[in-house]
Amino acid sequence: MHDRPAAVTALSQAVAAGRRLARRCTREPRVLDLLTAGSCLALMALDVPGLAAADNSLTGVTAALVLTAGAATLLLRRVAPWVPYLVALVLLGWLHELTLAQFALYSLARYRGRLAGAVGVIGYVSFAYVMFNLPGWPVHRGDTLSEFLSLVVPIGALAAGVGVAANRQDLVRALEAQRAETETLQAVQRERARIARDVHDFVGRELTLLSVRSQVLARRAAGGPHADGFEELSETARSAHRMLNEIIVQRGVDGRPTPGVEALPELVRRSALAGSPVDLHVDAAAHRLSPLRQAAVHRVVQECLTNAAKYAPGEVVTARVTVREGRLRVRVSNPLPSVGPAGEPDGPAAPVSAGTGTAGMGERVRTLGGTFFAGPRDGSYEVEADLPTDEPV
Repeated sequence: MHDRPAAVTALSQAVAAGRRLARRCTREPRVLDLLTAGSCLALMALDVPGLAAADNSLTGVTAALVLTAGAATLLLRRVAPWVPYLVALVLLGWLHELTLAQFALYSLARYRGRLAGAVGVIGYVSFAYVMFNLPGWPVHRGDTLSEFLSLVVPIGALAAGVGVAANRQDLVRALEAQRAETETLQAVQRERARIARDVHDFVGRELTLLSVRSQVLARRAAGGPHADGFEELSETARSAHRMLNEIIVQRGVDGRPTPGVEALPELVRRSALAGSPVDLHVDAAAHRLSPLRQAAVHRVVQECLTNAAKYAPGEVVTARVTVREGRLRVRVSNPLPSVGPAGEPDGPAAPVSAGTGTAGMGERVRTLGGTFFAGPRDGSYEVEADLPTDEPV
């Protein structure tokens, strides 16, 4: 095999370096704006000799300066696209220059959307039509209206159309980026929830074992010098377990505190708006319960109101939250509907809901050491949760 000539190798390396530089530059908005302004100026520079020869009091130098100033307004096309558009109209009326108008209409449609692009095209065509009917419009630019339309209208419509298409592509890319960011945040939240559950399960289990073991040792050492120490250790383990539960509940799945008893009036208000009035009573002592138990109360009442709205709309829901002798009791009931959707008797009463919501309520209550009942009772569908209050906070 023959070695490649050094000149060919150097040229290939230069081309590759140029491509890398071009890709890097195209990612920078300011660089793109500068390239756009330079391209527009290069195209308008072709008209400098004609502008200097025309009867407009411009020389070659002044015409170049005017066109450069006009092209420089494209540096504002992202933040203020109406500026190059208005300057383009000025150059159109003064120097009959159409090049800047194409870039301005494209920028207007891309960075301000379809409506702005349409308004820009209408204004541009209307202004050019007025100029066409005034004395002084160059004869070679169009002697008839048809020639005018074939020259001016396609320029504006095509430029704005390309700008609208680019605007939609920008929107699609932005939506895709937002969706990717949302999916990432959701994945982070799911992972945090899994970590929280793992911490609760594993650490909570060890704390429970520590508490039980300490109680056993305390009983074995009853009357001895270390009995009080074992009792204190057992109580410390139980307290740490409660604190762990409260932290998990207060964080919630989405990083916000889990709603408690204070959020029940809002549930009642929403239920009433949905057509299911609620008779709510909450003992004052319930507001002093730990967040873990308040979250259980909120969860039970919320699910019951949801079921009542779906399966017994219009019926009055009775909700009672009472605290008596170290027990927290939540009782929610509503009359069972007496007729079916078609106005016919339903027959034997059936549970209003047997879905995952009821199972979730029961699991939460039983996890806290309570009992749970859900089903028809005396012509009503009743949900009753009874659990220990633990220590109030």
